[in-house]
Amino acid sequence: MTEFRLTMKTNTTKTMAYAVSMAMRAPAAIPMNVVLFKPSQRPAAFAAPLEPPRRDIAGVPVAAMTPGEALALIDHALDGGGHLHLAYCNANLVNIAARDVGLRERLAGFLILPDGIGVDIASRLLYGAPFPANLNGTDFTPAILAGSKRPLHVMLLGGRPGIAERAAAKLRADYPHHRFSVLSHGYFASQDEPALLARLAHERPDLLLVAFGNPRQEKWIADRIDSRHCAVAAGIGALFDFLAGEVARAPDSFRALRLEWVYRLWLEPRRLWRRYVVGNPAFLMRVLRQKLTRRSV
Repeated sequence: MTEFRLTMKTNTTKTMAYAVSMAMRAPAAIPMNVVLFKPSQRPAAFAAPLEPPRRDIAGVPVAAMTPGEALALIDHALDGGGHLHLAYCNANLVNIAARDVGLRERLAGFLILPDGIGVDIASRLLYGAPFPANLNGTDFTPAILAGSKRPLHVMLLGGRPGIAERAAAKLRADYPHHRFSVLSHGYFASQDEPALLARLAHERPDLLLVAFGNPRQEKWIADRIDSRHCAVAAGIGALFDFLAGEVARAPDSFRALRLEWVYRLWLEPRRLWRRYVVGNPAFLMRVLRQKLTRRSV
């Protein structure tokens, strides 16, 4: 992978030009009406909720739901109403998916919740209104755990060695009525994967939290995980790092202004500058192109 440096003006200019040119290419259309729930291994306690309305954000079908509606869908799956794949969509995931048709095809089978101010801006531009709520994984995963009507078995997978264990310890302290276990860190060897999947199938947790980062976590869930392994599988990005205290959450003032990304960029400029400084303008260009294309049809 090419290494980019903030101090190299020529590389930055070329990267920005490339991002703009890529943003002007329209991704292939992906269906917005894919059924989310896969068959479950046990009968549901309640009738299935309605499939959520989805908004096409540059080729990614993002659900427009209130927190209560999203929790109802997830609770339905946890209660035996089907196997569910869960993802959280921010501007970065849209940018990655725009260049990866395989990822877009996989995401069509996920319940995708809106994460961050970028997709809200896109929704305003394309649909005249923001999403009903910002349902980012860092805040919404605790809401799932707090709102569960019964004790859950939650399994953690991903992060650097030792991080998932510390995250699980924090979750046990915060939600003692649930059971938390660690499957593995995220750097397991390929030859170890069959044993991990076999353990998942044997224990079949209610909720599997996968922290590989985008797009690896979404691809891995789509390709490897089905109803044999868990009820709900969620890609949750940096959640384990936050829970383990490895990365600080933004102060409340930043979060209230929907500017947590600015704080993260300040903390980790070398790692995140390309995602935000280059990626955010590219994302807006993609959305504007989608808007202009819709007007011309």
